[in-house]
Amino acid sequence: MPFWHLLAVQEISFFKANMKFMGYGETKSSTGYGRPPWIFKGSALYQLHLVKAETARAFIPREFRLVEAFGYTLGGFFLANYDDSPAGVFDELVVIAGIVWNPPSSCAWAARVLVNSEEACHHGRKNVGLPSQVARFSKRITPVPRQTKGKFGGFLNRIGVGTTNRLSKDCMDVQVTEVVGTASSDICNIKLITDVPKPKFNKWMGPLITMSLPSFSGQTEYNPNLLKYSCRIACRVRAVRPAKVSGPSPSKDRNSDFKTTDFTAEELVDKGRNLSISIMLSKPILALEFNCLEMQVEDPTILPNNSTCSLRPA
Repeated sequence: MPFWHLLAVQEISFFKANMKFMGYGETKSSTGYGRPPWIFKGSALYQLHLVKAETARAFIPREFRLVEAFGYTLGGFFLANYDDSPAGVFDELVVIAGIVWNPPSSCAWAARVLVNSEEACHHGRKNVGLPSQVARFSKRITPVPRQTKGKFGGFLNRIGVGTTNRLSKDCMDVQVTEVVGTASSDICNIKLITDVPKPKFNKWMGPLITMSLPSFSGQTEYNPNLLKYSCRIACRVRAVRPAKVSGPSPSKDRNSDFKTTDFTAEELVDKGRNLSISIMLSKPILALEFNCLEMQVEDPTILPNNSTCSLRPA
Protein backbone atom coordinates (compact mmCIF):
# COMPACT_ATOMS: atom_id res chain seq x y z
CA MET A 1 0.00 0.00 0.00
CA PRO A 2 1.49 3.41 -0.95
CA PHE A 3 2.65 5.54 1.95
CA TRP A 4 0.28 8.42 1.11
CA HIS A 5 -2.67 6.00 1.02
CA LEU A 6 -1.74 4.52 4.40
CA LEU A 7 -1.40 8.02 5.82
CA ALA A 8 -4.84 8.97 4.50
CA VAL A 9 -6.40 5.88 6.09
CA GLN A 10 -4.74 6.70 9.42
CA GLU A 11 -5.96 10.30 9.23
CA ILE A 12 -9.53 9.17 8.56
CA SER A 13 -9.40 6.73 11.48
CA PHE A 14 -8.02 9.44 13.77
CA PHE A 15 -10.74 11.87 12.62
CA LYS A 16 -13.51 9.34 13.31
CA ALA A 17 -12.10 8.51 16.74
CA ASN A 18 -12.00 12.19 17.68
CA MET A 19 -15.52 12.80 16.39
CA LYS A 20 -16.80 9.98 18.61
CA PHE A 21 -14.84 11.35 21.58
CA MET A 22 -16.52 14.73 21.07
CA GLY A 23 -19.98 13.15 20.92
CA TYR A 24 -20.37 12.96 17.15
CA GLY A 25 -20.71 9.79 15.16
CA GLU A 26 -22.33 7.57 17.79
CA THR A 27 -25.95 6.94 18.56
CA LYS A 28 -27.38 4.36 20.92
CA SER A 29 -28.64 1.35 18.99
CA SER A 30 -31.91 -0.50 19.52
CA THR A 31 -31.50 -3.66 21.59
CA GLY A 32 -32.72 -6.03 18.90
CA TYR A 33 -30.65 -4.45 16.18
CA GLY A 34 -27.26 -4.98 17.76
CA ARG A 35 -24.17 -3.10 16.70
CA PRO A 36 -23.97 -1.35 13.31
CA PRO A 37 -23.67 -1.72 10.42
CA TRP A 38 -27.17 -3.15 10.06
CA ILE A 39 -27.75 -5.55 7.16
CA PHE A 40 -31.04 -5.87 5.25
CA LYS A 41 -31.69 -8.42 2.49
CA GLY A 42 -34.61 -8.67 0.10
CA SER A 43 -35.95 -6.83 -2.94
CA ALA A 44 -37.15 -3.30 -3.68
CA LEU A 45 -38.55 -0.82 -6.18
CA TYR A 46 -36.81 2.57 -6.32
CA GLN A 47 -38.97 5.07 -8.21
CA LEU A 48 -37.93 8.64 -8.99
CA HIS A 49 -40.52 11.41 -9.34
CA LEU A 50 -40.54 15.08 -10.20
CA VAL A 51 -41.67 16.73 -6.95
CA LYS A 52 -42.67 20.37 -6.58
CA ALA A 53 -39.95 22.24 -4.74
CA GLU A 54 -42.51 23.95 -2.47
CA THR A 55 -43.78 20.52 -1.39
CA ALA A 56 -40.27 19.21 -0.67
CA ARG A 57 -39.31 22.32 1.34
CA ALA A 58 -42.11 21.58 3.82
CA PHE A 59 -40.01 18.65 5.10
CA ILE A 60 -36.43 19.90 4.68
CA PRO A 61 -34.75 22.16 7.29
CA ARG A 62 -34.57 25.77 6.16
CA GLU A 63 -30.79 25.94 6.40
CA PHE A 64 -30.43 23.28 3.70
CA ARG A 65 -30.20 24.09 0.02
CA LEU A 66 -32.65 22.10 -2.08
CA VAL A 67 -31.39 20.81 -5.44
CA GLU A 68 -34.04 22.06 -7.85
CA ALA A 69 -34.67 23.25 -11.40
CA PHE A 70 -37.71 25.04 -12.81
CA GLY A 71 -39.55 24.64 -9.51
CA TYR A 72 -39.01 20.87 -9.18
CA THR A 73 -36.68 18.55 -7.30
CA LEU A 74 -36.04 14.81 -7.55
CA GLY A 75 -38.00 12.75 -5.02
CA GLY A 76 -40.11 9.61 -5.16
CA PHE A 77 -40.20 6.46 -3.07
CA PHE A 78 -38.36 3.27 -2.08
CA LEU A 79 -40.67 0.27 -1.61
CA ALA A 80 -38.85 -2.70 -0.06
CA ASN A 81 -39.63 -6.18 1.21
CA TYR A 82 -36.95 -7.52 3.57
CA ASP A 83 -36.82 -11.27 4.13
CA ASP A 84 -33.78 -10.98 6.41
CA SER A 85 -33.00 -8.04 8.71
CA PRO A 86 -32.27 -7.22 12.36
CA ALA A 87 -36.05 -6.82 12.80
CA GLY A 88 -36.91 -9.99 10.86
CA VAL A 89 -39.24 -9.98 7.84
CA PHE A 90 -40.98 -6.67 7.17
CA ASP A 91 -42.07 -4.18 4.47
CA GLU A 92 -40.96 -0.58 4.15
CA LEU A 93 -42.10 2.44 2.14
CA VAL A 94 -39.76 5.43 2.21
CA VAL A 95 -41.30 8.60 0.74
CA ILE A 96 -38.42 10.77 -0.52
CA ALA A 97 -39.15 14.51 -0.43
CA GLY A 98 -36.17 15.65 -2.49
CA ILE A 99 -32.44 16.08 -2.83
CA VAL A 100 -30.35 18.36 -0.60
CA TRP A 101 -27.03 19.80 -1.73
CA ASN A 102 -24.10 18.42 0.26
CA PRO A 103 -20.82 19.46 -1.43
CA PRO A 104 -19.34 17.81 -3.38
CA SER A 105 -22.37 15.53 -3.82
CA SER A 106 -25.99 15.47 -2.67
CA CYS A 107 -28.18 13.64 -0.13
CA ALA A 108 -31.80 12.50 -0.07
CA TRP A 109 -34.30 13.58 2.60
CA ALA A 110 -37.11 11.23 3.68
CA ALA A 111 -40.51 12.83 4.20
CA ARG A 112 -42.09 9.73 5.74
CA VAL A 113 -41.10 6.13 6.46
CA LEU A 114 -43.81 3.48 6.81
CA VAL A 115 -43.01 0.00 8.16
CA ASN A 116 -45.10 -2.94 9.37
CA SER A 117 -42.73 -3.67 12.27
CA GLU A 118 -42.88 -1.99 15.68
CA GLU A 119 -39.19 -2.74 16.23
CA ALA A 120 -38.15 -1.27 12.87
CA CYS A 121 -40.27 1.82 13.57
CA HIS A 122 -38.66 2.35 16.98
CA HIS A 123 -35.16 1.86 15.58
CA GLY A 124 -35.78 4.25 12.69
CA ARG A 125 -37.05 6.96 15.02
CA LYS A 126 -34.49 6.70 17.80
CA ASN A 127 -31.32 5.64 16.02
CA VAL A 128 -31.56 6.90 12.46
CA GLY A 129 -33.68 10.01 13.07
CA LEU A 130 -36.30 8.96 10.51
CA PRO A 131 -39.96 10.08 10.50
CA SER A 132 -41.05 6.44 10.91
CA GLN A 133 -44.64 5.32 11.34
CA VAL A 134 -46.25 1.89 11.73
CA ALA A 135 -48.37 0.84 8.76
CA ARG A 136 -50.24 -2.09 7.25
CA PHE A 137 -49.14 -3.44 3.87
CA SER A 138 -52.01 -5.34 2.24
CA LYS A 139 -50.91 -7.21 -0.90
CA ARG A 140 -52.96 -8.82 -3.62
CA ILE A 141 -51.55 -10.55 -6.73
CA THR A 142 -53.77 -11.08 -9.77
CA PRO A 143 -52.92 -12.42 -13.24
CA VAL A 144 -53.41 -9.96 -16.08
CA PRO A 145 -54.49 -11.80 -19.25
CA ARG A 146 -52.66 -10.87 -22.40
CA GLN A 147 -54.19 -11.85 -25.72
CA THR A 148 -51.91 -13.61 -28.17
CA LYS A 149 -52.22 -11.88 -31.53
CA GLY A 150 -51.69 -13.92 -34.67
CA LYS A 151 -52.75 -13.58 -38.26
CA PHE A 152 -56.37 -14.29 -37.37
CA GLY A 153 -56.14 -13.24 -33.73
CA GLY A 154 -58.40 -10.22 -34.00
CA PHE A 155 -61.21 -12.15 -35.73
CA LEU A 156 -60.95 -15.16 -33.35
CA ASN A 157 -61.06 -12.90 -30.32
CA ARG A 158 -64.17 -11.17 -31.64
CA ILE A 159 -66.02 -14.47 -31.92
CA GLY A 160 -64.80 -15.63 -28.49
CA VAL A 161 -62.37 -18.40 -29.42
CA GLY A 162 -59.10 -16.46 -29.23
CA THR A 163 -56.21 -17.71 -27.08
CA THR A 164 -54.93 -16.02 -23.95
CA ASN A 165 -51.57 -16.24 -22.25
CA ARG A 166 -52.42 -15.84 -18.56
CA LEU A 167 -48.85 -16.04 -17.33
CA SER A 168 -47.40 -13.17 -19.33
CA LYS A 169 -48.21 -10.53 -16.72
CA ASP A 170 -48.84 -10.35 -13.01
CA CYS A 171 -50.22 -7.38 -11.14
CA MET A 172 -49.53 -6.74 -7.47
CA ASP A 173 -51.56 -4.18 -5.55
CA VAL A 174 -49.93 -2.92 -2.37
CA GLN A 175 -52.28 -0.93 -0.13
CA VAL A 176 -50.38 1.08 2.50
CA THR A 177 -52.34 2.24 5.55
CA GLU A 178 -50.77 4.25 8.36
CA VAL A 179 -51.76 3.09 11.86
CA VAL A 180 -51.71 5.32 14.94
CA GLY A 181 -53.16 3.55 17.97
CA THR A 182 -56.66 2.43 17.03
CA ALA A 183 -56.93 4.94 14.15
CA SER A 184 -55.78 4.30 10.60
CA SER A 185 -55.37 6.43 7.47
CA ASP A 186 -54.92 5.23 3.91
CA ILE A 187 -51.73 6.56 2.34
CA CYS A 188 -51.70 5.07 -1.13
CA ASN A 189 -52.19 2.05 -3.36
CA ILE A 190 -49.18 1.00 -5.44
CA LYS A 191 -49.90 -1.12 -8.50
CA LEU A 192 -46.87 -3.03 -9.81
CA ILE A 193 -47.01 -4.88 -13.10
CA THR A 194 -44.30 -7.28 -14.25
CA ASP A 195 -43.94 -8.45 -17.84
CA VAL A 196 -41.97 -11.55 -16.94
CA PRO A 197 -43.81 -14.82 -16.19
CA LYS A 198 -42.98 -16.71 -13.06
CA PRO A 199 -40.67 -19.52 -14.33
CA LYS A 200 -37.96 -19.42 -12.11
CA PHE A 201 -34.53 -19.73 -13.43
CA ASN A 202 -34.59 -17.83 -16.71
CA LYS A 203 -35.69 -14.46 -15.35
CA TRP A 204 -33.11 -11.82 -16.21
CA MET A 205 -32.65 -9.61 -13.15
CA GLY A 206 -30.10 -7.18 -14.55
CA PRO A 207 -26.40 -6.59 -13.87
CA LEU A 208 -24.88 -6.74 -10.41
CA ILE A 209 -24.06 -3.26 -9.09
CA THR A 210 -22.97 -1.60 -5.87
CA MET A 211 -23.78 1.96 -4.87
CA SER A 212 -24.06 4.29 -1.91
CA LEU A 213 -27.14 6.36 -1.06
CA PRO A 214 -26.14 9.05 1.47
CA SER A 215 -29.00 10.70 3.34
CA PHE A 216 -29.72 13.37 5.92
CA SER A 217 -32.21 12.77 8.73
CA GLY A 218 -33.12 13.90 12.22
CA GLN A 219 -34.63 17.05 13.71
CA THR A 220 -37.71 15.06 14.74
CA GLU A 221 -39.50 14.78 18.08
CA TYR A 222 -37.74 11.44 18.68
CA ASN A 223 -34.24 12.55 17.63
CA PRO A 224 -33.63 16.32 17.57
CA ASN A 225 -30.06 15.98 16.24
CA LEU A 226 -29.21 16.55 12.60
CA LEU A 227 -27.80 13.27 11.28
CA LYS A 228 -26.12 11.93 8.18
CA TYR A 229 -26.00 8.24 7.32
CA SER A 230 -25.11 6.04 4.36
CA CYS A 231 -26.88 3.03 2.81
CA ARG A 232 -24.50 0.86 0.82
CA ILE A 233 -26.40 -1.31 -1.62
CA ALA A 234 -25.35 -4.38 -3.61
CA CYS A 235 -28.04 -5.78 -5.90
CA ARG A 236 -29.09 -6.76 -9.38
CA VAL A 237 -30.87 -3.83 -10.98
CA ARG A 238 -33.03 -3.39 -14.05
CA ALA A 239 -35.28 -0.63 -15.33
CA VAL A 240 -38.99 -1.47 -15.17
CA ARG A 241 -42.19 0.36 -16.00
CA PRO A 242 -43.12 2.81 -13.23
CA ALA A 243 -45.67 1.62 -10.70
CA LYS A 244 -49.07 3.31 -10.79
CA VAL A 245 -49.84 5.09 -7.54
CA SER A 246 -53.30 6.13 -6.40
CA GLY A 247 -54.24 7.78 -3.15
CA PRO A 248 -57.26 8.73 -1.03
CA SER A 249 -59.51 11.61 -2.05
CA PRO A 250 -57.46 14.81 -2.46
CA SER A 251 -57.45 17.11 0.52
CA LYS A 252 -58.25 20.75 -0.17
CA ASP A 253 -55.04 21.83 1.58
CA ARG A 254 -52.72 19.13 0.17
CA ASN A 255 -50.70 21.56 -1.94
CA SER A 256 -51.14 24.68 0.15
CA ASP A 257 -48.29 26.50 1.89
CA PHE A 258 -46.84 24.79 4.94
CA LYS A 259 -46.77 27.22 7.87
CA THR A 260 -46.34 25.66 11.29
CA THR A 261 -47.82 28.68 13.07
CA ASP A 262 -51.19 28.10 11.39
CA PHE A 263 -51.79 24.54 12.61
CA THR A 264 -52.25 22.59 15.82
CA ALA A 265 -50.06 19.53 16.48
CA GLU A 266 -52.78 17.20 15.18
CA GLU A 267 -53.29 19.33 12.08
CA LEU A 268 -49.54 19.30 11.42
CA VAL A 269 -49.58 15.49 11.45
CA ASP A 270 -52.40 15.50 8.89
CA LYS A 271 -50.60 18.16 6.85
CA GLY A 272 -47.41 16.11 6.70
CA ARG A 273 -49.38 13.01 5.72
CA ASN A 274 -51.19 14.87 2.93
CA LEU A 275 -47.96 16.30 1.55
CA SER A 276 -46.38 12.83 1.64
CA ILE A 277 -49.31 11.56 -0.40
CA SER A 278 -48.82 14.37 -2.92
CA ILE A 279 -45.19 13.22 -3.38
CA MET A 280 -46.40 9.68 -4.08
CA LEU A 281 -48.88 11.04 -6.65
CA SER A 282 -46.30 13.23 -8.45
CA LYS A 283 -45.00 12.42 -11.94
CA PRO A 284 -42.72 9.35 -12.16
CA ILE A 285 -39.71 9.53 -14.47
CA LEU A 286 -37.74 6.33 -13.74
CA ALA A 287 -38.30 3.05 -11.91
CA LEU A 288 -35.58 0.58 -10.93
CA GLU A 289 -36.17 -2.93 -9.62
CA PHE A 290 -33.62 -4.19 -7.08
CA ASN A 291 -33.27 -7.98 -6.78
CA CYS A 292 -30.88 -9.99 -4.60
CA LEU A 293 -30.68 -6.82 -2.50
CA GLU A 294 -28.20 -6.53 0.35
CA MET A 295 -28.28 -3.13 2.05
CA GLN A 296 -25.79 -2.11 4.71
CA VAL A 297 -26.83 0.87 6.85
CA GLU A 298 -24.03 2.61 8.67
CA ASP A 299 -24.26 4.17 12.11
CA PRO A 300 -25.49 7.79 11.64
CA THR A 301 -23.15 10.60 12.58
CA ILE A 302 -24.35 13.72 14.40
CA LEU A 303 -23.56 16.87 12.45
CA PRO A 304 -22.39 19.92 14.42
CA ASN A 305 -24.28 23.14 13.76
CA ASN A 306 -21.44 24.81 11.87
CA SER A 307 -21.33 21.96 9.33
CA THR A 308 -24.53 23.21 7.70
CA CYS A 309 -23.14 26.63 6.83
CA SER A 310 -22.19 25.59 3.29
CA LEU A 311 -25.68 24.15 2.75
CA ARG A 312 -27.56 27.36 3.45
CA PRO A 313 -29.18 29.13 0.51
CA ALA A 314 -27.24 32.09 -0.81
